[in-house]
Amino acid sequence: MSTMQEAGREKWSGQGIFILAVTGSTVGLSNFWTFPYITGENGGGAFLLVYVLCLLLIGIPVMIAELMLGRCGGSNPAGSMRALAACENASRGWSLVGWSGLLAGFLNLSYYSVIAGWAMAYVFRAGSGLFTGQTLDGVHSVFSSLVEQPERLLAWHTLFMLMTTLVIARGLREGLETAVRSLVPLLFLLLLVLAGFAWHSGAFDQGVQRMFHVDFSRISWQAVLAAAAQAFFTLSLGRGAIMMYGARLPGHIPIVSSVFAVALLDTLVALLAGVIVYSIIFANGLEPGKGAGLVFQTLPLAFGHMPHGAFFGMLFFVLLVFAAWSSSISLLEPAVAWLVEVWGVSRLRAAMLAGAAVWTVGLVTVFSLNRWSGYHPLSGFRAFRVSTLFDLLDLLTAGVLLPLGGLLIAIFSGWIMSGESSARELGPHARYIHPLWRFFVRFVAPPGITVVLLHAIHLI
Repeated sequence: MSTMQEAGREKWSGQGIFILAVTGSTVGLSNFWTFPYITGENGGGAFLLVYVLCLLLIGIPVMIAELMLGRCGGSNPAGSMRALAACENASRGWSLVGWSGLLAGFLNLSYYSVIAGWAMAYVFRAGSGLFTGQTLDGVHSVFSSLVEQPERLLAWHTLFMLMTTLVIARGLREGLETAVRSLVPLLFLLLLVLAGFAWHSGAFDQGVQRMFHVDFSRISWQAVLAAAAQAFFTLSLGRGAIMMYGARLPGHIPIVSSVFAVALLDTLVALLAGVIVYSIIFANGLEPGKGAGLVFQTLPLAFGHMPHGAFFGMLFFVLLVFAAWSSSISLLEPAVAWLVEVWGVSRLRAAMLAGAAVWTVGLVTVFSLNRWSGYHPLSGFRAFRVSTLFDLLDLLTAGVLLPLGGLLIAIFSGWIMSGESSARELGPHARYIHPLWRFFVRFVAPPGITVVLLHAIHLI
């Protein structure tokens, strides 16, 4: 294993907790409001076959690469890439890959926290019975009253960032490991409880049919692009989080089997979430949508007209909060590690500084949803004429930095890092997989991610 790792650095206590932590990072809001919709709209089981193929060809090879680079570098993403470039006699410019991950995770968390605050607010709104018997206009009014009042958004954004910062401030063993030991199992438990509720909704068979019925006539070029994008984004690649978690990975824990376990768990969550969402929607004769409208308007309306809907609606939003929380701690960790390692500040102070910085940038999203909603800084360009600051921030992060970071990770690990180095890092247990992985990460993943990048910025 690598000798570049720093002595005394906290490491994950075992493979099980590592898999839980990475699963917590990958399972997020997109599992609940993006994956079900694109699966149902693009042929159900047929789309799933394409998606799994994209996972095998793009997502999993790049995730293996990012974890490998993190463990080999043994530092924050920028430090790891700088050390790896020096070790491979490559340009120091490759450290920009790590900086890209740090920036992407930082910016991603700034608006992710605001959206997670919506879910926190809805825990109490659903639990209080606010949606019971509501009309569509009534549910829409509840959502509008939340996002159109910056004071409310600011309060929930602040609370969520405090929750995230407190976990990170406690370190790896007492903070991250303790959190994921509770959050991830509870997330799965809540999924199973909600699946039982969906089973008794009267439309469970319809939900299963929507997710798994094979219809190849719905597979288009756009469906393939959606599958490739989902396979990349769902694994939290290019955000610095996976590389940072890899830096804490002991040499005896196998990377390849861990990645396959994470991909399987993430997919199972998305599939079960899809069945639950569709079952609840169809039980009320509603049409499925996507994104925020699905989660914060259609589903609350459905829960409001079901027996015990207030209680199970509350559980659903608790589930979303847990999913968002487990993801957010992984996004903040790289920035905190950079402050500790480069500036030598205490972990508590680093967490407070990083958390405060993310919170401050999050104000852009808060005000873009209300007071600044009419401000379109790039209105002179046709493609961005109605884009708010939040829209542009999301485009920069998800549309450019994430796929670009993933592309450069694939190129570095496949073409710049020697085959001997990557084989040594993956370990003797992966000697039969290494040649196959190296082929995919060199020749398949880069063009695949390039397509994802061009699709994300609407060039194809």
